[in-house]
Amino acid sequence: MLTDDRSYLMTKGRWSFILLGIIIMMLLGTVYSYSVFRVELQQELGIGLTESGMPYMFALALYSLFMFLSGKHIERYQPRNMIILGGLLVSLGWILSSFSTNILLLTIAYGCISGAGVGIAYGVLLNVIAKWFPDNKGLASGLVLVGFGLSPLVTAPLARALVESIGVMRTFLVSGIGFGIMISLLALPFRYPDKDVAQSYASMTSKVRISKEIPLADMIKTRSFKGIYLNFIIGTMVGLTMIGMTTNIGVDHFELEPSMVTGLMAFFAVFNGIGRPIFGWISDHFSPRHAMILSYLMIMTAAISIIVMDNSRMVYIVAFSIFWLNLGGWLAIAPTTTLRLFGIKNYSENYGLIFTAYGIGAIAGVSSSGILLDYLGSYVYVFYYVIVLCLMGMLITNRYIENQKLGGVEKNEDI
Repeated sequence: MLTDDRSYLMTKGRWSFILLGIIIMMLLGTVYSYSVFRVELQQELGIGLTESGMPYMFALALYSLFMFLSGKHIERYQPRNMIILGGLLVSLGWILSSFSTNILLLTIAYGCISGAGVGIAYGVLLNVIAKWFPDNKGLASGLVLVGFGLSPLVTAPLARALVESIGVMRTFLVSGIGFGIMISLLALPFRYPDKDVAQSYASMTSKVRISKEIPLADMIKTRSFKGIYLNFIIGTMVGLTMIGMTTNIGVDHFELEPSMVTGLMAFFAVFNGIGRPIFGWISDHFSPRHAMILSYLMIMTAAISIIVMDNSRMVYIVAFSIFWLNLGGWLAIAPTTTLRLFGIKNYSENYGLIFTAYGIGAIAGVSSSGILLDYLGSYVYVFYYVIVLCLMGMLITNRYIENQKLGGVEKNEDI
């Protein structure tokens, strides 16, 4: 029966959603290429470095917020319609950005409107993939998220070429039009599984640990929710702090050539992308708890190696590959854990709330590490800080996250 069900699902073309999802995620992930526009925007609008960062900061904030807000309504509409809505908002935001004459208008257009669109489309894609791949939800979600992680590798050079040839404002206009057309077309095939397919999941997932179907109001009362949320904050704090300091640490601490560090950024981005399917697979085949502990151990090993051998170029390359890998990993661990503990029925809304931890982690990590660096004046203390955060994360994991194993009945004892 399992083989028949699996064959049936394969004939429905579910793997095509992975490919289309990767492409859409790559387009949405262009938000991470904002640094390409930053210098030209400062000149175009006559603003400073701090002001020029506002659109990017608001884009990330609205991205996480609207993933949560839209999660309540995803199930009411066809996924293609929601993805198209998100894509059109991204398109509108970029087009309006091209007409912005000051930083406030640019922040509203690029940051708020476009960021909201990214959050809506991102959440829908994860929800659709989770429904089509109940047997490998972590791996499938991780594969789709590869597109988001690797987006700067593809979109940043293209954006840079456009900026140099037609200017930053026209680049916003051309890109916005392109996003609206491409995302809308790519979204057309997306749909949820039919009822007969959904019913076959019962047999397909008989050997895969499935939680109770727990709504948002009940989820937030559980110990497991606290564990996932706090761990996601810590994982994001560590990951975004290290990624944000990659260039500075390479040039100032390891005394590498700026051109070499810039070249390595593309190499590190590959690890950020592949970290998602790798940790998604680990979460599927072992448990989210194992994936969390492994991530913390890898990060601690990388941080300790830098403290002990801080003059080694190879240590810099290996350590920062690990840091980038694990940020990508947490973006697979968090949704997979949410699915396994709280079910698929309320997944969009549940993970939307959990994803707000990403925004908290981004603000807390960057600000706290910056303050630490300003007061103590050495990057070494930042690595000690990372180790402490990892130890805290391991304690939280052991305290709040169940050690689930394949084959049994998954439960939340505090529900």
